[in-house]
Amino acid sequence: MGAVLSAAMSGIDIALWDILGKSLGKPVHQLLGGKVRDKVRVFANVGGDTPEARGESAAKQVEAGYTALRTQPMFGGWEQDDPSKVIGDAVAIVKAIREAVGYEVDLGVEIHRNLRKHEAVTLGNELLPFRLAYYEDPLAPQSTDALRYVAEHVDVPIAAGERSYNLFQFKEVIDTGAVALIRPDLSLAGGFTQVKKIAALAEAAFVGVFPHLMGSPVNIAAYVQLDAAIPNYYLMEAHTQADHLNDILETPPRRDGGYVVVPDQPGIGVELREEKLARFPYRPNPIRGYFHADGSVAH
Repeated sequence: MGAVLSAAMSGIDIALWDILGKSLGKPVHQLLGGKVRDKVRVFANVGGDTPEARGESAAKQVEAGYTALRTQPMFGGWEQDDPSKVIGDAVAIVKAIREAVGYEVDLGVEIHRNLRKHEAVTLGNELLPFRLAYYEDPLAPQSTDALRYVAEHVDVPIAAGERSYNLFQFKEVIDTGAVALIRPDLSLAGGFTQVKKIAALAEAAFVGVFPHLMGSPVNIAAYVQLDAAIPNYYLMEAHTQADHLNDILETPPRRDGGYVVVPDQPGIGVELREEKLARFPYRPNPIRGYFHADGSVAH
């Protein structure tokens, strides 16, 4: 229940900051201390069903102006495969992307907490030649000791924390010394009020903030306000798949190649067109699972 309540409180917190900013005629980033950047660097996701398709996808994203890419180095149905094949496929995927775009583009991998400790170490070391910018969430979040173990045995920057939802959980992760980047979700970890504090904790430890982003153009707009106001911001997802929802806003977030421009409009910088929201009635979303070949839970 902690995460559920924190998500609800996060939404309320973001709304209150938006209301305050609009009442004062100021953008939220100014209320948070002022912006330290004019645009926010974002990454593009790389997909495809073969290593070659991943390379082609990566090249297209670079042509579109992105200087940072991320991929989940697994193919559909990976959870049914033996660990050696999963690791081999991951290496082939990352190798294909590097061959397609070279080494002047930042590249990270998203593991989605899907590996066991020994698998995370093996894969991390296999990927060393490809100069990864980060190794994201190699393990489930329950054990900071396990995360520290992986960090001690793999010389790749680790990013973690997208499932953490309060200041004290992030302090524990940062204090392990295991992470180079933390992944607070503004919509889960307490909104602007708490995530600004989390960012300050990270800044004191020379840890970057790599926000976890899901949602709509409204969410993107809110994140940009935070990203603009923290000096240790690193990167966030471009989330262009939400652009088809841009018509729900009077002025949706403005993109500039591999960046989103920081607006100066009051609040979080957007106004809802409520008449456009009627086409999104509530629909239940069934909970799915992923299972290993032996029937045990994978994720």
